[in-house]
Amino acid sequence: MYRIDSQTNNIVQLEEKRFGELGFTERGHLQEWIAKCPSSLGEELLIIQKEFDGFDETRERLDLLALDKQGGIVVIENKLDDSGRDVVWQALKYASYCSSLSKSQIVEIFQTYLNKYQGGGDAKELFCEFLDTEDLSDVTLNPGSDQRLMLVSANFRREVTSTILWLLQHGIRAQCFKATPYQHSDQLFLNLEQIIPTPESADFMIGISEKEKEQQSTERVKANRHVLRIDFWQATLDAFEKAGLSLFRNVNPTKDHWLNNGSGVSNVPYTMTFGRSEARVELNMSRANAEENVKLLDWLKEEQDTIETTFGHPLEWQRLEGKKATRIAYRKSFEGFNRDNWPEMIEWLMEHIQLLERAFKEPLQRANRKLRGAE
Repeated sequence: MYRIDSQTNNIVQLEEKRFGELGFTERGHLQEWIAKCPSSLGEELLIIQKEFDGFDETRERLDLLALDKQGGIVVIENKLDDSGRDVVWQALKYASYCSSLSKSQIVEIFQTYLNKYQGGGDAKELFCEFLDTEDLSDVTLNPGSDQRLMLVSANFRREVTSTILWLLQHGIRAQCFKATPYQHSDQLFLNLEQIIPTPESADFMIGISEKEKEQQSTERVKANRHVLRIDFWQATLDAFEKAGLSLFRNVNPTKDHWLNNGSGVSNVPYTMTFGRSEARVELNMSRANAEENVKLLDWLKEEQDTIETTFGHPLEWQRLEGKKATRIAYRKSFEGFNRDNWPEMIEWLMEHIQLLERAFKEPLQRANRKLRGAE
C-alpha cells in the first residue's frame, strides 16, 4: 500500500506491520473496530451482539453476531496475526447454534446489546430502520439455513482457505477478509480486503441461490400488508392522475410503505409514506456520501423560516445520527389500514406533497449548487 504525496507527485510505500508488534489485541482492537464500522466488511451489517455466549450447555462465545440486509444471521470471527487451524470449525459450530434462533430471541439479543453497549434504544424500531420496513412482522429473520460466516485475520492458513473454498462449493456462504495494518511515521492505517471469494466470483455464487430467495420474496409479497400497500398506492396514483398532477406520474404502485419521486437533485427524492398509524411527506437526502446529506440538510435549514412559511407548517429536521441519510418530514395520524380512511389520507398526501415541492424547489437547487461548488 502506498500513500500519495500530491505535493511531490510521488507515492510513498507504507510499512506493513503485525498487529502484535503494534500492541493491538483481537478483542480490544480488531473486534471493536469492526463493531463500530461493520461496513468495513464490504456491506451494510447491523451488529446485534459481541462476545455472544447464549448457547445452551456450552461456554463458547462468538466474537460478533450481525444481521445482513436480508435479515440473515452473520457470524463474524476475528483472529489477529494468524487464523489458526480451528477457526472454520469454530465458526461452523456458532452458525449451527444460531440456526435455531427465533425472531423473538434475536430481538432480545439485540436489545441486550443496546442496553449494555449503546446506552439503550428500541431493538424492534432499529431493526425496522435497518431492514427498511415499517413493521417487523413483515420480515423473516434468520431464514432457514441461510446463516453466513465471515472470518477476519492478517493471515489465513492453507487448511483454512481450502476448507472455506469447499464450503462455498457446497452452498455455505463464507468469506475471508485479510486485515493488514500499515504504518507511516506516527500514522497507522488498516486495510481490510476480501480474499475469498473474490468479489467477482462472489456475485456468481450468490446467483446460485437466487431462485430460493425469489420464492421467499414471493411468499412475503402475498402478505396482507403488502396487498394493502399496493392497493393504497394504486388508488393514490389514480387520484394524482385524475387531478392532472405530474408528480409521481412515472411511478408504479409498490408493496413498500413509501413511494419516491425525483426532486431534480440526484438521490434526494420527495417521499410519501403510508403507515399503519400515520401518513408522511418527506424530503430524503439519501446520497451515498453521508457528509453530503448532512451538508444539504444544514444548508436547507439556513432557509428554515422561509421554507416553513411557504409550506404552512413547522417541519421535522432530522439529522438521523448514526445513519447515512438525513430527512425533513411532516406527518399526520391516520388509521392507515382502514380502507375507509384512504380517501382522506390520499387527499392529505396530494395536498402536502405539492406544498413540500413548492417550499423546497428553489432552496434545494441553491443547496445543490453549493454542493457542486464544494466538490
